[in-house]
Amino acid sequence: MYHVYVLYSKRYNKIYIGYTSDLKKRLLSHNERSNKGYTVKYRPWNLLYTESFEDKAETLRREKQLKGGQGREFIWDMVNKK
Repeated sequence: MYHVYVLYSKRYNKIYIGYTSDLKKRLLSHNERSNKGYTVKYRPWNLLYTESFEDKAETLRREKQLKGGQGREFIWDMVNKK
């Protein structure tokens, strides 16, 4: 099982879109374990949205859609409704 996920940093008003096969481990990595990369400087991250897929290729297609203009609009609409 693969997951596309969207993280939101309320403190910095930033979003991050990614995919993983182990969502729990990946969230821990973004918030605690990693000491380098984009997400480190915008902690803490909250899980805003997730979708699950059986197929990795389908997961990557959805991640790409969410990173596009309409996908980001969809995500920011969720953020603004919170």
